[in-house]
Amino acid sequence: MSATTDAPVAERAAPVVRHAGRFLGDRVRLVLLSFLLLFVELALIRWTGSNVVFLSYFSNFVLLGSFLGIGVGFLRARAKLHLFPFAPIALMLLVAFVRFFPVQITSSRSDFLYFGTLKESGPPRWLMLTVIFLAVAAVMATIGEGVARTFARFDESLQAYKYDLIGSLLGIVAISALAFLGAPPLAWGGVAAALFAVLLLDDSVSHAGWLRALEGLSLLGIVALLAIESFTAGLSWSPYYKIEVKRPAALHGGSAVSVNGVPHQANYRPKDNPIYNLVYGHIADPRLEDVLVIGAGGGNDVAVALARGAKRVDAVEIDPKIYDIGLRTHPSHPYSDPRVVRHINDGRAFLERTDRKYDLINLALTDSITLVSGQSSIRLESYLFTKEAIEAVKSRLTPDGVFSMYNYYREDWLLDRYARTLQEVFGHRPCLESLGIGGARLAVLVTSTRPSAVKCSTPWVAKTANVPAPATDDHPFPYLREASIPGFYLATIALILLASVVFVRAASGPLRPMFQYADLFCMGAAFLLLETKNVVQFALLFGTTWLVNSLVFVGVLLSVLAAVALSRRVTFRRPIVLYLALLASLVVSAAVPAQWLLDLAVIPRFLAAICLAFAPIFIANLVFTQRFKDVGSSTTAFGANLLGAMIGGCLEYLALITGYRALLVPVAVLYGCAFAFGRRYLTPANT
Repeated sequence: MSATTDAPVAERAAPVVRHAGRFLGDRVRLVLLSFLLLFVELALIRWTGSNVVFLSYFSNFVLLGSFLGIGVGFLRARAKLHLFPFAPIALMLLVAFVRFFPVQITSSRSDFLYFGTLKESGPPRWLMLTVIFLAVAAVMATIGEGVARTFARFDESLQAYKYDLIGSLLGIVAISALAFLGAPPLAWGGVAAALFAVLLLDDSVSHAGWLRALEGLSLLGIVALLAIESFTAGLSWSPYYKIEVKRPAALHGGSAVSVNGVPHQANYRPKDNPIYNLVYGHIADPRLEDVLVIGAGGGNDVAVALARGAKRVDAVEIDPKIYDIGLRTHPSHPYSDPRVVRHINDGRAFLERTDRKYDLINLALTDSITLVSGQSSIRLESYLFTKEAIEAVKSRLTPDGVFSMYNYYREDWLLDRYARTLQEVFGHRPCLESLGIGGARLAVLVTSTRPSAVKCSTPWVAKTANVPAPATDDHPFPYLREASIPGFYLATIALILLASVVFVRAASGPLRPMFQYADLFCMGAAFLLLETKNVVQFALLFGTTWLVNSLVFVGVLLSVLAAVALSRRVTFRRPIVLYLALLASLVVSAAVPAQWLLDLAVIPRFLAAICLAFAPIFIANLVFTQRFKDVGSSTTAFGANLLGAMIGGCLEYLALITGYRALLVPVAVLYGCAFAFGRRYLTPANT
């Protein structure tokens, strides 16, 4: 296939003039632009979610806006008006909007022990989500166009794609390093501003004086706004949250902690902590050797376990910053006790790896307010409340060991779901102690393999007519009463799709040039679903930590790079074989239950997961790169692929109905559509 046979007439009539930057070569410039693109995308997902609490639950809206914007940017690669110089201005306006119109969640009570009914203040949810979606799309469109214009300078599309991937890989490494260091927003803004400055100075397109002034002022504005937040007293940043710490006198030296603007926990002395002592009144034998606290937080449950005579306490906390706050500010200093063994890890991952048996396992107020990533609908604690997780808990108890879980359950059906899960796993009804506090319902569930190990005067009795079935590892949505897509999501997705069509048409012109790349559009949607399924699977197998998440994305990019390297050297005479291999890999991935992998030791589990997860990704990208390397317009084709990925992000919500394993069905269907649309490119004559 020639390089121009499928290019639109308008594009052949107006070829791109290949001018390099002023002092950067095209390769370096593309790497830096791609680095900036992904770095800003991930930083926005993280930062907006910490300031707009709704995005802690719907952060893939930022991801969808990013795909929309980047796709539009690529479709505009040959437009006369250059948008990249306006990128700092668009980003500054977005940062200013979020900073000046935050959404706050406050307590309706004056104390810090019982949060009571939470109230929100600030702009309404629909307005914030709409503005942020469109603003993110605009920011990413301006940066994406800069990437696309450099992308188009390369004669070989796969070579450009390679440098784009290298820049993206470096962007993930950089944002992960800043997360590891607990860097504040100023660090993210400083990195982005520095890259913008270098790339704008290198831009071969002349900028008017007023535009240069606006660029400089915008970069200074971004840094200044983020610096104000970064240096606010009492604020710090973990890999998951923006954390605010206060030291009210009522806590007798303890601290009150809010995350992402939501009251989260308070650190108390054991004698001032009635709720943390409730479980011990239900333990028949109070002698405790080994105790496991999952969701140890600032150390309240650890302090109580020590006061109750525990000989060893394994304290599992996913957030290193929250642990550090407890270490420094808890009035009882439980983390300084030699009997305490600290584990900064995901609770489910710890359960799957440890071989220790415990007299008491306490699932303590485990309730995050953030998602695993911007590319899934599961929260950090979702895999702790599945039926399989409770089975793992049961296997880690001594013969008379006791398991307890407690939280403020504001819905009877949610409490009944958890109680039913315990009943199905342990074989009898759990003990329930329930207190109505400030409009919320504090409930403690206690159970054991041996009913005699629990002192119980109030066994659980369901208040819900139809008690929801337990959440499972494949459908890890304990807060979703029924397997359905909530109406708010459906309405929002419909608005997103409508806005996307209007945005694409207005910003990049007619959609017809994309129609010839319908197969690449379908590949983009399928690949996003496939990637999401693998992110979620690795979160189950190895923990929902930020590090696991980052490593998965690095692995995905390395798989794509490997496919690009192979496709640049090898042309498959019968690409249909790749589709058949992809279908086979999807069937194998669907046929292997996650529990089989969980039953393996860590190293065999890792190797098996790598093969099952990355083999389809590698083959899928061989399919893509074999097609992409001969396209007539690489930027239009890539734009179509990115817009397809946005559709895949919307389809991810199907998991709320089907579970994640079944997402492989629409993946296979979409690749089947790609095959049907692209059949004419699969003949030996065209390859």
